[in-house]
Amino acid sequence: MTTERYQSVWNRICRGERILIDGATGTECERRGVPQVVNTWNSGAALSHPEIVRTIHEEYIDCGAEIIITNTFSSSRHCLRSAGIEDKFEDLTNAAVRLANDARDNSGKPDVLVAGGITHWMWTKDKPSLEELEANSRDQAALMAKGGCDLIMLEMLSHIDRLLACIGGAQASGLPVWAGVSAKPKDGKMCLLGGEPLVDALAAVKDKNLPLINIMHTEVDYIGECLDILKSHWNGAIGVYAHVCQFDRAETKAIYDDLISPANYAIASKGWMDQGAQVIGGCCGVRKEHICELRQIV
Repeated sequence: MTTERYQSVWNRICRGERILIDGATGTECERRGVPQVVNTWNSGAALSHPEIVRTIHEEYIDCGAEIIITNTFSSSRHCLRSAGIEDKFEDLTNAAVRLANDARDNSGKPDVLVAGGITHWMWTKDKPSLEELEANSRDQAALMAKGGCDLIMLEMLSHIDRLLACIGGAQASGLPVWAGVSAKPKDGKMCLLGGEPLVDALAAVKDKNLPLINIMHTEVDYIGECLDILKSHWNGAIGVYAHVCQFDRAETKAIYDDLISPANYAIASKGWMDQGAQVIGGCCGVRKEHICELRQIV
């Protein structure tokens, strides 16, 4: 199941063009005062502060983003269960998808893609089984497909077994699935955040029918090495959206210190594009100012 919008963008990627995606939604909600829900960050924003979520999407589209990601990073069944609000799963997912669609409609840019964001990551150690994770991902992706998403964007994948479960569940929706992995160095190797080598993760997804892999929620300084590895071990398209803020884990909140200016983020992104990245945007801490700056070079 491929929408005409998606096929048009994918054809451009295949021709070697570059595509701008949005910046952070979750940290922007937090920065704009949306109350945080224990163990599930700002998943409730789609219902409690819809105007803020919609405005964030609209601002990124105004800056030139051609793909926006739903505010559903922490809206999975397992994440909501750890917060005691699993009963809101369908309402939160549906509302987040609707707000992204509304932002596209309001922008007058009907070719913008809406990507449904799904992750296995969660705040607590009470993690679901692989079977449950796959089922949860399948249920969420199905809601996103029904709600009008153009693709599924898997995010912050940090363990190979869980990565594979998410892929299996998301692909059941029939939508194209892009996988976003997060990495950092460990013992002299670039590894997923869970500790497994990035090259092993790439080998595990080699035959999983993924058109694109994103390096996302990864420190700016680590992106270049990740891209070198992808160039040697991955034959599909490549995207990047790094994160540029720190987190106070004790307070479970983001810390905004302007770790990298929009201009310097654009300079770094130019280097990533020179290394082969065709889809460029930003993760936690990346604001509309960064995306507007990227529009000048993407």
